[in-house]
Amino acid sequence: MALVMMAGSVVAGSTPMGGGAVSFPVLVYFFGETPEHARTFGLAIQAAGMTSALVFILNRRMRIQTQLLLASSAGAAAGMMIGTFLVGPHVGGGWVKLLFACLWMSFALLTIAKNREICSLKGQPVLGWKTSLQIGLSIGILGGLIASMIGVGLEMLIYTVLVLAFRCDMKVAIPTAVCATAVTSVIGILLHAGMGDIPQPVVGEWIAAAPIVVFGAPIGAYLSNRVSRTKLLYCISALCVFQFLWALKAVPLGPAEMVFVVVALTAAGGGFTFLYQVGKGRIGQPGVLPGQAETCPTYES
Repeated sequence: MALVMMAGSVVAGSTPMGGGAVSFPVLVYFFGETPEHARTFGLAIQAAGMTSALVFILNRRMRIQTQLLLASSAGAAAGMMIGTFLVGPHVGGGWVKLLFACLWMSFALLTIAKNREICSLKGQPVLGWKTSLQIGLSIGILGGLIASMIGVGLEMLIYTVLVLAFRCDMKVAIPTAVCATAVTSVIGILLHAGMGDIPQPVVGEWIAAAPIVVFGAPIGAYLSNRVSRTKLLYCISALCVFQFLWALKAVPLGPAEMVFVVVALTAAGGGFTFLYQVGKGRIGQPGVLPGQAETCPTYES
């Protein structure tokens, strides 16, 4: 796991994917661990690595959507509680695997379709507290609910909303997503620590990998402004497609499972299309909401 998280932590710090997006399929499909084990490890390792990246981001004064981050974190706490106590106990392991596979397959499809356009965006949205609160709480609850089962989820929702609906520069969207992952993971692992249900093997794996991710995630955050984001995201998308195909092979697929996969990918595609059309219909410079001043700060690397 230390070797796996060498790559996973750099990916987590430089893309809108938490470290759990790398550790989950490795633990489930190669080590044969349960989705619950993989989820808990993902939360634990992200609480270390992504928090380290958060400190680096704040120390370097990278631009983030602070109001949206705070609102989504509050929503994530509620979503994590709902998922842990009300939803998760009734969802089988096979469904959790498919949920993870479909989530990141939808990210791959978005990247393949719109990567060059997204990477060319400049500026950041001018969001007031009311807008941040409404959007942040909504995606926070949904993201926390998803993260309670697979360990990741909120970061992708924040990234998607910012770049599609608000035409936000990735140099703002990705650090915001990284910070959201850190906060959500700390909430999640503290919740499971309080419940006393952290498996003993997770502790050993965390001890082995935590020193790696504490340095790897900030390195990823630093590299995010130094490497070609377009090529990096294409490579990540290829891995997402591979894990999706692997999941379809590994999980027994009955009619209900096939319907779930089709519905999940269709819903994700429809949601992306809707957000993209919202972003296209915005007026003024990228990142300016209708009715707001048509000036917007731009990010200078």
